[in-house]
Amino acid sequence: MQFGDFYYPMPSNEPVLNYAPGSPEKLALKAAIKALKSTKVDVPMYIGSEEVRTGKTMEIRPPHERKHVLGTFHVGEAKHVTKAINAAMKVKDKWASMSWENRANIFLKAADLLAGKYRAYINGTTMLGQSKNAFQAEIDAACELIDFLRFNVHFLSDIYRQQPNSNPGIYNRMEYRPLEGFVFALTPFNFTAIGGNLPTSAAMCGNVVVWKCANTQVYSAQMFMRVLKEAGLPDGVINLVFIDGPTIGEVIFNHPDFAGLHFTGSTAVFNNMWHTIGKNMNIYRSYPRIVGETGGKDFVIAHKSADVDVVVTALARGAFEYQGQKCSAASRAYIPSNMAAEVKKKLVEQVKTMKMGTVEDFTNFINAVIDEKSFDKLERYIKDARKRDSGAKVWVGGKCDKTDGYFIEPTIIEATDPKYVTMCEELFGPVLTIYIYDENKFDETLKLVDSTSNYALTGSIIAQDRFAVELATNKLRNSAGNFYINDKPTGAVVGQQPFGGARGSGTNDKAGSFLNLYRWLSARTIKETFNPPTDYRYPFMLEK
Repeated sequence: MQFGDFYYPMPSNEPVLNYAPGSPEKLALKAAIKALKSTKVDVPMYIGSEEVRTGKTMEIRPPHERKHVLGTFHVGEAKHVTKAINAAMKVKDKWASMSWENRANIFLKAADLLAGKYRAYINGTTMLGQSKNAFQAEIDAACELIDFLRFNVHFLSDIYRQQPNSNPGIYNRMEYRPLEGFVFALTPFNFTAIGGNLPTSAAMCGNVVVWKCANTQVYSAQMFMRVLKEAGLPDGVINLVFIDGPTIGEVIFNHPDFAGLHFTGSTAVFNNMWHTIGKNMNIYRSYPRIVGETGGKDFVIAHKSADVDVVVTALARGAFEYQGQKCSAASRAYIPSNMAAEVKKKLVEQVKTMKMGTVEDFTNFINAVIDEKSFDKLERYIKDARKRDSGAKVWVGGKCDKTDGYFIEPTIIEATDPKYVTMCEELFGPVLTIYIYDENKFDETLKLVDSTSNYALTGSIIAQDRFAVELATNKLRNSAGNFYINDKPTGAVVGQQPFGGARGSGTNDKAGSFLNLYRWLSARTIKETFNPPTDYRYPFMLEK
């Protein structure tokens, strides 16, 4: 029974701690990392009320310290997917009928736990498991994830209050139901916040979820699952499983109760799933919601009026923070000829100051790429660029070493051909490719930026000339879902820059906004007539 309308106002973004020397947060984080490294964790799958241990395990090793074992996780098979679906469907009606304030407060409590008790541990597991430095972990695993939880409660609260008009004698209301079935959340390695947001945003709307995280993100995912449990999330609402993609897909996409896919990952995988879902439409109870944020070939274009130092900093940070393993990372840049020499000089100087190594040394700006597969792919691109007839040359970096960890120096390639392979293909690593264009051909270069890649996730224009800013904003309207003016193309903040792109970059459903939550709701309009008619005849039919 509802006794009131409980509304959650707009929250403030979680403050980013600075981890200054001697600060309480720095001491706490270092202590947490030490504790995490001294204990080997045994990670089960979370299915309903059970912690499922299959005995078939995989090791969790830091990408920057391959010899160290953080623990193991238990790998499941097809029967565990079915078990997770059954556990979700068993609790579905009870979860959907829970009062909004009680459902919301679970996620608000989880946010508070992350902000306090678990902050050092969610950051520590992200640093060790995904090789993020302290700042990158703080803005992701702590702040962004906290913001997703708090802002989504506010956004959903606002959605519930959106009601239709009523005329005299009639009362209309809108009911926002969860989807009829379960949601499958498939999450990537690179952001702990994405790993937490994709299952919880759907669950917050009253849905039940089967969640598969990337194997390379298990360490922080299990920590977040523990937070949700402590916050009071009922068993079966979110079920965390570790099963290979083809196996889990075979079960889920052939299940009649499959109701939605919430995905972040590669375009190829998303396209394949979309094809499979389309092929199986006759199986499902309703049309599944398909939400995906996929790849990016994100750009920076500088105008001849740009401030060189702004350009250099945008590229240094945008391309190399978290080793370029952000969907939004600056991967291709277009520099006008009038400033190319100065940009090169200053950018190379900055890159040479970037220290690379383990996350435990807080002076390191660059850490390891995620795994050997990524390392080998990136090394191949760099070696090809070094070939004499490649049409490219390496300005700085390029050293690759996987002796102790998967370390690739931040690398800048200059391409003489604007369609050179590294200007076009998504690399997902610390490699930036630059094309120098004629300073008087800005308009033509904008067309080049728009046509070079099928991706359209993020991009930026750097210019002091306001006419150039307006021209780029208009010409590149469909080239990026998140567009930046005089800044790097990364760092979207929940509630400030809702995130997502179109074209080959996904469905542009904007995580961190109302738009995303609408996808996990199914509206029902209810009309009640207080004085219903008792005769079919209308007045127009009368002649007297």
